[in-house]
Amino acid sequence: MRTKYTKPFFLVFFILLVDQVLKFWVKLHMTLGQEYKIFGNWAIIHFLENNGMAYGMEFGGEIGKLVLTLFRIIAILCIGYGLIYLIKNRFHSGLIVSVALIFAGAAGNIIDSTFYGVFFSESTYSTPAKLVPLFHGYAGIFHGKVVDMFYFPMLHGVFPRWMPFWAGEEFVFFRPVFNVADAAISIGVGLILIFQKKYYREEEGDQSYLNSEVIEE
Repeated sequence: MRTKYTKPFFLVFFILLVDQVLKFWVKLHMTLGQEYKIFGNWAIIHFLENNGMAYGMEFGGEIGKLVLTLFRIIAILCIGYGLIYLIKNRFHSGLIVSVALIFAGAAGNIIDSTFYGVFFSESTYSTPAKLVPLFHGYAGIFHGKVVDMFYFPMLHGVFPRWMPFWAGEEFVFFRPVFNVADAAISIGVGLILIFQKKYYREEEGDQSYLNSEVIEE
């Protein structure tokens, strides 16, 4: 029975490993705002930190930061419980993979928010961060900053003058700087939205699917 948990949690572990290895490397080797061009001006490693949500969105200063981190921890516990429930009850494998992606992404950013301020020194525009003794970092527990590094400004242009609100303003697609965890969350949510009809079968179809699995065992 335990084998059915292996693949989803291996996926979670793999995403967390890649996410954290990249973030550690960026923190220890790059200064804020430093960048490396991977594919011209279209794909760039650009080091930023944010206090808030995915893709650099902010939320309410220090108190908001604490509330957001605690909310994330509660949310990830709920998502983790949901993932175990889906696996235990043999839901569609695609849905399980999608939720595993969301769980891994949420966990990756929670690690930053909860612990990075505890064991990293401050990243600045002149010097990279360093690992420091526990609780001698740049912030207290739950007040760490999330590390972002992927920037894909593939399309530059100007909104047409007939467009309301943004007429004549410059735009960049894709402007947000993000990380592996953000990407995992976005892919997981996207898969659920695209394949929801396939994932959430009719009750009769679900029951016959579950019964066939029980018989096979």
